[in-house]
Amino acid sequence: MRRPGARTGAGDGPRCSRAVRIGAVRVGGGAPVSIQTMAKADPRDTERIVRQLRAARAAGCDIARVAVPDLTAARSISRIRERTGLPIVADVHFDHRLAIEAARCGADGLRVNPGNLGGPRAVRAVAEAARAAGIPIRVGVNAGSLPKRAGRPVAASVSAVVRAALDMANEFFRCEFFELKVSLKAFDVPLTIAANRAFAAASDLPIHLGLTEAGPPLSGAVRSAAALAPLLLEGIGDTVRISLSGSPAEEVRAARTLLVCLGLRKGGAVVSCPTCGRTSAEVVPVARRVEHFLEESGLSLVVAVMGCEVNGPGEARAADVGIAFGPRGRGLLFEGGVVVESAPNRELERLLMCRLRQAAEARHG
Repeated sequence: MRRPGARTGAGDGPRCSRAVRIGAVRVGGGAPVSIQTMAKADPRDTERIVRQLRAARAAGCDIARVAVPDLTAARSISRIRERTGLPIVADVHFDHRLAIEAARCGADGLRVNPGNLGGPRAVRAVAEAARAAGIPIRVGVNAGSLPKRAGRPVAASVSAVVRAALDMANEFFRCEFFELKVSLKAFDVPLTIAANRAFAAASDLPIHLGLTEAGPPLSGAVRSAAALAPLLLEGIGDTVRISLSGSPAEEVRAARTLLVCLGLRKGGAVVSCPTCGRTSAEVVPVARRVEHFLEESGLSLVVAVMGCEVNGPGEARAADVGIAFGPRGRGLLFEGGVVVESAPNRELERLLMCRLRQAAEARHG
């Protein structure tokens, strides 16, 4: 039998990772790519954490992580899990005893950092606690906090990041603990891509994708898409977090949008023109309102909002439903590839929203 975590036949087809379970969510083993986020409040402020994570769940979150800097935070995990309905992963640094307490207090998973967990005794103690609780561990490697070598800091590089992940995975294997997943994160996009590719070629452990600190919502979402999309299209990555300087719900919406764009998750999409001098209506606010409705309703439809006669009819015809504003105050409503109504431009949004509400009502019975 091959050693757990070692990959064989790396060039013979798509990567097939091992599977772990975080609460009711299966990660790896061909399961759909799941979406994660992290609470962004003082661990002692349980009410605020619950509000954040409920909003994240409504946006499509599958798994949430909470910081565990002390025993109070570790002991709040079960309450947070019960009140949010989400699997909770305890994020532990510097003190392995907090990971042990979190496992005892109902965490669905642990995240530990090879750069600061401690030596072999700490690894064994955490492995034993996770085994007793029946939960997995994420070996979370960050380029900014790599394990020291001979007591000296290690510069971030692809080989250093991959080595840190493999070394700690092997430490857990020596403890006969195999319920692992791994993340290899940096701010640098090329480094993140190369490190995850290298690790995927060397191991079949499930991979959590993300950047350590992507940035504010717009630039962070773009940076994350640049890093994660190539990997996901190659079949690398079993769960994702887009780490933004924003709310957990914003992170989830960004991740969900990325997965929908890549065809890895069902969801609605708005096809809207960038507008130009030919635009004969206010496309931008209409498109935003349509996008918001799709998010709230959960409809998996492609909806077109087009501003002129050049590409408008073609794009609206190709969508599930769409509108094309016209140059002389009248436009068209399309559904299923055919024109279902010609109406004044000022009426098109109302007609489109009426169709979408009907679809939402039919979906929800």
